[in-house]
Amino acid sequence: MDVQGAVSGGGRPGGTARVLVVTGAGSGIGRAVARSFLAAGWAVVLTGRRREPLEETAGGAPGARIVPMDVADAQSVSEAFREISRLAGRIDVLFNNAGTFGPRGEVDEIDPLEWQRTLQVNLTGTYLCAAEAFRIMKRQRPGGGRIINNGSISAHAPRPLSAAYTASKHAVTGLTRSLDLDGRPYGITCGQIDIGNAATELLAGLGTDGGALQADGSLRPEPSFPVEEVGRAVLMMAELPATATVNSLVLTASGMPFAGRG
Repeated sequence: MDVQGAVSGGGRPGGTARVLVVTGAGSGIGRAVARSFLAAGWAVVLTGRRREPLEETAGGAPGARIVPMDVADAQSVSEAFREISRLAGRIDVLFNNAGTFGPRGEVDEIDPLEWQRTLQVNLTGTYLCAAEAFRIMKRQRPGGGRIINNGSISAHAPRPLSAAYTASKHAVTGLTRSLDLDGRPYGITCGQIDIGNAATELLAGLGTDGGALQADGSLRPEPSFPVEEVGRAVLMMAELPATATVNSLVLTASGMPFAGRG
């Protein structure tokens, strides 16, 4: 990837483009974030399991590069980050976004294999990508960088029938805090964005269009907000000076049942 001559929004002193790696860039939040950074002049490496959706996200943007990767596969992650290092030479920001909602049901109804798969994608995948980015950020010059993890408001308060997803996102919060602490000697920061009801296909799959399941067992419509706003929020987190970081940002649709959750 040629990271020279970026436009003003994404450039660092010296005229080179800052580099974002985004996982799960083929749809939803990952797509919105990738496009927001591309529009701001960043060099963006789009990763995901399937090339076609990644190409659709990139839309032919000159600053985009595609590296297929399965975050749940350690070898796939290792190989992808070697390719990213070769293409881009460095990583300024990793947005750990890839995830799955996993099985729905009460805890005694959840298949253990589905439980493990949910944690493998949401938690272990976040760890694997963070570890590879951390390793690169430690040795690159200038050193340092940011890792931004996509959590969920389920990291604060669960939806009904979501034990696997909720457990994985609580664990991501612990990982975020540990990464931020361990990154201090190297100028590596780690923050988390917890999102509630951005309008994506995943949200539609939860039934919020026709009514989302509430804690009292009722189905009620819930408000949502344009997913492009997530892109703006993550870009804000990324473009802060190195002397400042957003440790935790909660972004929700106005009026959604978060504080009370039904």
